[in-house]
Amino acid sequence: MNWDVIEGNWLHYIGQVKAQWGKLTIDHLDAIAGNREQLAARIQEAYGVGPIEADMQIRSFQKYLKKSGTF
Repeated sequence: MNWDVIEGNWLHYIGQVKAQWGKLTIDHLDAIAGNREQLAARIQEAYGVGPIEADMQIRSFQKYLKKSGTF
């Protein structure tokens, strides 16, 4: 799964992103606009995790989307 697809269809995935990372506000998600690095930075900030953990969470989310057929 390629992140470019999520970024290009960000508005389609924003609800699922919000469900996964509930501490992120709609304003955060609007500012992220699908940018993976910005999402990782916001996850780190909101959840107090490091860059490796944030990356692992995003990778897990991508796998979930692929398995669920959402992607």
